[in-house]
This record gives sequence, structure tokens and C-alpha cells, in this order.
Amino acid sequence: MANSPTHGKVYLVGAGPGAADLITVRGAKLLAQADIVFHDALVEPEMLALAPQAIKEAVGKRCGKLSSTQHFINKRLVDAARKYQTVVRLKGGDPMMFGRADEEIQALKDAQIAVEVVPGITAALAGAASIQKSLTLRGVSRSVAFITLAQGVDVSTEQPIASLPNPNTPISNPSADTLIYYMGRKDATHIAQQLIDTHLKPATPVHILEAVSTPRERHWVSTLGQLAAGNADAWFESSSPALIMVGEALELSPAKSIDQQTKNLQSSGAKVDDRLQDGSVLSNSRRSA
Repeated sequence: MANSPTHGKVYLVGAGPGAADLITVRGAKLLAQADIVFHDALVEPEMLALAPQAIKEAVGKRCGKLSSTQHFINKRLVDAARKYQTVVRLKGGDPMMFGRADEEIQALKDAQIAVEVVPGITAALAGAASIQKSLTLRGVSRSVAFITLAQGVDVSTEQPIASLPNPNTPISNPSADTLIYYMGRKDATHIAQQLIDTHLKPATPVHILEAVSTPRERHWVSTLGQLAAGNADAWFESSSPALIMVGEALELSPAKSIDQQTKNLQSSGAKVDDRLQDGSVLSNSRRSA
């Protein structure tokens, strides 16, 4: 969409998982050029310091805290674009992951305001990097699901935007090998029990990370059974965002991983050449046909 001569442009920029130096180069350049920045509540001060010249407005949502309604945020973006040339909407992680970006994009398009999305590193990928465990693993995990059970509330009406399950209602869990729950702290015990009741073993590995990539990062590692028993309840810090990671790929050491991959391949009927694992690799000139 071309810019109107009297309108600025809005950039939905992914701030990344937290650390200021994990924003993309394009995102950092836009912050340095911005006239005004509308930012999520969890964006780090060091990130906002990348835009010293800009007006800064907090519009983020926090669970259980008074927040701006989405309609009001949309209106502020439109109004700002009619006043300023470069407007940045700075969103934690990636704008297109649980960020309600579609609503903001549509509101801007309806108002004939040019909009561009600048991706960021989502927390799940930063979490995997932090614990140095791949979310996918050959022979173990070939699918990943990103899930949230977070409930939005419109503070103008105090009515829930989406209902959370109560303890007696089953959670709909996708059948992926690795499950990543965003904003799942208050439902962690319920999530774990539902997973055990449906299809996962109590011994399934679990990692929980808070404030990933920041100096305040914390890490809890155990099993689904321990999480279902409430053993992480006292560990959680209510002021930090939590990421719950579940799956066999998060447990295996490199040696166990190779062994498990071999077993999985053998069980599927695939042939495994043990000589490769024993170091019997021939040069091109010595390979047999």
C-alpha cells in the first residue's frame, strides 16, 4: 500500500524474546528513525533506549492487570500515522505470534494507512537456544506446536474475549511431538495433567523458562508428572513471562539421541549402516558401488 501524502507509515516490529541485541537489524534501524513507539509492557528498557528520539507509549497487555483495549490501540496507531511519518508498534517476540497483529493490520488498512511487518525471534526459539535443545530431532520429533491458553479481557466491558477451560473441561492439545505453551503459568498444572490423561507419559521432559534471553532468565527442568503434581507452582515468578516446553526431544543427550534415532529408523524398516557410526567412512575413491 502506498503512503498517503498526509499519512505516515506504521511498522509492526518484533522486539524478539527480550535481550536488546536480539532484535533484527531492520527493527533496530526503524527504532532509531521512529517518531513515536507504541510498545508492549514486557519490552525491556534497553530495547526502548534504541529509540532515544522517539515518543514512547506503553500499550501492552499483562495478564491480570489493567490494559489498553485492542480497539483503543488500533485507534491510537491510526491517529499517530496521521500525525507522524514513522510509527513503530513494538511487539514482544514476533508480531505474528499471539500478538493480535491481524487486528492492527486490518484497522490500518481500513484507514488507508501503509503498514509493514518486521519479524522477530519468538520466545520458543530463544528458549530452545538457551537450553541448547532442538525443538525438532531426527527420529524423535518432527513436529512442533505453539499454543496459548491466555484469556483476553476487554477492560471497557470487563467481558472475556476468549474463555479459558475450567478444571473440569479438557484442553484441546495438538498432536505434535514438541509442545510449546506461551503464557501458560497459571494453567501449568492443569496443562500437564491433561497431557498425561490424554497421551503423554508422566516421565515426558518439561522445561520452563522465565524472562528468556534477559539477565533475569530462570530455568526449571523436570517431568510432566512433577509439573502436574504442582511442584513448579512455588517456583514461578508472577511478574515474568513463562514459556513451558514439553517433549522427548528436550531430554535426550547426543549419545542417547543417536541411539534413539537408530531404533526409530530400524523400527520403521529403514536400513542403518553401522559402519558410519563406527567411523568406517571411505573416501570417494574407495567407495564401493
